[in-house]
Amino acid sequence: MSLNRNFWLFAIGRFISQLGWAVQDVALPLYVLDQTHSGSMMTAFILAEMIPVLIIMPFAGVVGDRYNRKWLMVGFDLARGFLLFGVIAFDLLGIYQLLAVQVGMAIMGAFFSAGTGAMFPDLVQPDELEKANSTVSSFTILARLVGPALGGFIYAVGGIKLAILINAVSFFGSGLFEMLIRYEWRTRELEGFSQVIEDLKEGIGFLRSNRYLSTLMFFALFMIALGQPFGAVIMPYSYREVLKFSSYQFGLLESAFMGGALLGNSLIAIKFGKKAGRYLFHTLLLDGVMILAFTWAISPLSSLGRNEAFFFLAGINILWGSIEAFIDVPINSKIQRAIPSELRGRVMSAMAVLMHLSSPLGLLAVGPLLDRFPAWEVTMAIWVGMAVVVAYFWARYREILLKEEKFEENGRLT
Repeated sequence: MSLNRNFWLFAIGRFISQLGWAVQDVALPLYVLDQTHSGSMMTAFILAEMIPVLIIMPFAGVVGDRYNRKWLMVGFDLARGFLLFGVIAFDLLGIYQLLAVQVGMAIMGAFFSAGTGAMFPDLVQPDELEKANSTVSSFTILARLVGPALGGFIYAVGGIKLAILINAVSFFGSGLFEMLIRYEWRTRELEGFSQVIEDLKEGIGFLRSNRYLSTLMFFALFMIALGQPFGAVIMPYSYREVLKFSSYQFGLLESAFMGGALLGNSLIAIKFGKKAGRYLFHTLLLDGVMILAFTWAISPLSSLGRNEAFFFLAGINILWGSIEAFIDVPINSKIQRAIPSELRGRVMSAMAVLMHLSSPLGLLAVGPLLDRFPAWEVTMAIWVGMAVVVAYFWARYREILLKEEKFEENGRLT
């Protein structure tokens, strides 16, 4: 199966929903900061999305393997659209009301992701996964390239209500494209809760028995625990509260990062393909350099004015986004290739649960730390942690992380 009609329907549908989500994703932290001026409240919104996923994801993975993945994808896109329309209709725009909405969106998103993540690798040949992943990522990045700048402008003009409305419409548009995908998935539906437990055990057992997947997973766990609070809290906090950028500048900086990521994904799709994974540790080293440059820009050592800092960080973000693509796409493709389709939902959900367990560790610490210490000091501490993790995996597991394995129908990894 090549990059055919089904793949492009999937990619276009995701582009539409990601465009709407990017608008809200910029507007919501701006709204929370403008209302509360608190790093801790920023962290609360991130946790409101993560904790429900942590609880639901194991069961969502079983559902994704047992029920039609296409209709799970369509149904939960439409359901999220209805929820956001309800937020607008009933004016549920208080901070704690939006926290509750965040929880509801997270639960539906977990079931959506389980079906979508398990279905996507079936749309292409295993050797085309880097090309397919980078193509989908390019569409997503294109949406997030336009979306943040648009989101900052929309928030300035129409506030959080207009941003949420646009996101609601985008979910309906995405669902319409997804309805046209031709995808058959035949398996036994669940007959009782005991089957859920058995399926969960099977997925976890496969993950534990596979040294290749386990190494990839634990590397990702450590990097997510350290990287998630940086991108989700520290960067927005630094842009808005430390450097005092406008909402439009905030959005443009997000767009600069996404523009770099689009460039990186395009290079993988057009030139590097599977070879991109060979440069994992080179790109991790460059990633550390970008963090140091960001830390300097927000520290007292920097003599940059506001506008100078904006242009400096815009340039850094373009390079940074390109580097991140060469980390994310190869690791994601390696994982997808190594899991059989019939187990993919539950195994990937088990991995997602572990990753969501690691994320709150950093997030729980970074919010209060930002309320007590300068952002540049918190950023430097995270950089040191990431450097230790990368050095450890380079010394102990670099051969595993750089190799390629593929699950074949005979049940073996080659």
